[in-house]
Amino acid sequence: MIIDVRTSVACLCDSFDVLGRPSPPHFLFGSFHLFAIPIQTRIHKLSPESTTRLPHIEAMSKKLYPAIPFFVLVLGSSLYFLPIIGRVRTSSQQILSFDIREWGKDGTIPENKEATKALPTVCSPRRKWVFIKTHKTGSCTAGVITRRYAIYHNLTVLYPAVASGPNMLAWPFQPAEEDYVHTPDEQYDVILNHMRFNKTWLRSKLPADTAYFSIIREPSGHLKTAMNYYNLPKLMKIKSKNPVQTFLQDPWKYKHLSEAHFDFCDMTWDGTRNHQAFDLGYPTKAADDMEQARRYISELEADFTTMLLLEHLDESLVLLRRLMCWEVRDVLYDTTPKNSRSYAYKKYIPTAEELANLRRWKAVDYLLYDTFNASLWRKIAEQGPDFYDELRYFQEVNKRVSTYCNERQKDTPELTMASSKWNSEFQVDAYVCKLLKAEVSPLMKYIRKDTPNGRKGYDILPPRTNMAAIIRGEPTFKYSIEQKTYHKSKAYLKRKKRAGI
Repeated sequence: MIIDVRTSVACLCDSFDVLGRPSPPHFLFGSFHLFAIPIQTRIHKLSPESTTRLPHIEAMSKKLYPAIPFFVLVLGSSLYFLPIIGRVRTSSQQILSFDIREWGKDGTIPENKEATKALPTVCSPRRKWVFIKTHKTGSCTAGVITRRYAIYHNLTVLYPAVASGPNMLAWPFQPAEEDYVHTPDEQYDVILNHMRFNKTWLRSKLPADTAYFSIIREPSGHLKTAMNYYNLPKLMKIKSKNPVQTFLQDPWKYKHLSEAHFDFCDMTWDGTRNHQAFDLGYPTKAADDMEQARRYISELEADFTTMLLLEHLDESLVLLRRLMCWEVRDVLYDTTPKNSRSYAYKKYIPTAEELANLRRWKAVDYLLYDTFNASLWRKIAEQGPDFYDELRYFQEVNKRVSTYCNERQKDTPELTMASSKWNSEFQVDAYVCKLLKAEVSPLMKYIRKDTPNGRKGYDILPPRTNMAAIIRGEPTFKYSIEQKTYHKSKAYLKRKKRAGI
């Protein structure tokens, strides 16, 4: 019986599965066919001259027969078990890198164990970003978080040239070259001071992969705080005890009064209408052009990594942490409200009719909020179910750290927060508490370090100051020194005299 070599090879090839692993029975059978078939079965392949050497070849093959099964067994076993060993090694490494701590039954943070390790970082923290600090949106709380991150990680911040005043970078105009501190190489990591979003200018200062984020709030709540902060009832000559209610009965009645014109930069702004959209770059004059608004907000959604929502601040911060590849400690905040004010109509809840009027009046702000509200929950859903595990963990850690910092005494020992799936172990000491509880503006001294102060008096006036000037019938100015000079002028003194001030 003659067995063709091709049969042996085919049998050997069939012995491997789709993953490249040899099946021992098939492999052994194929190998035996290929190596152990007596040479005389192929004698017809030999030339006549070589047949004289056949006895010697047969004798040699008989001596090799006992070794062939051993050779085939060793080779087959090696080929079969090597891939398995490799996968076991990989799996063991993954298991060792996993955090084995799980949540307690009551949802609290269990004690750390020796074997507990934080998960390995699978992404790199984003250190190039812009935080657009909007007005009256809870941006002071978010502002402390961003400044603290810049301080901890020693990031290069593009900040105002003048250290005094409200630390405005620019508003509502584009930053001028003389209004901020330049680095020798003009390279920056972060922008975090008050400024109006200007994509063209920002992209000229930071690389294309820069992350953008900001904070907004529900428009009816924003209207109430803006009314109080900018003294808008006085601007619109509303004298009722509840100016929000009066205004919402017919917002269009006050259109010619609510708009303010900043003559020094030829910019119109309306604190009652689309203030948040304005801070994010949308023009006041396009308030009724909803097609333009939809296009612009769609671009914002594409440009921004995320948008924090004040009403869902914790969820927003956990999402920010994940998208930025930061740690939990990076987004902690003092639960004591920042920059909070009390006023008579703060808790007023508008009627359904008043809200309908407001939704039409602030249509662009509502479109902005609705868009990013939907975006927030969509991105959270994409994170998977463990997002809410982290949210509960974050809220408990934030509460513990905030309580510790607010109750801490001089002799109080440091608070140690154990490692978890979302952060490495960290300590909370007096310095950490100081930064956590700080107001926004004082934190700039840690960022400025030893940078000399800029031109005295050339701090940029905030909108509240210029709004007060408009209410008094005075011109608006970019710099505080310009307003002070005006207040010393003969024209101003004459006006005061005529007004009996």
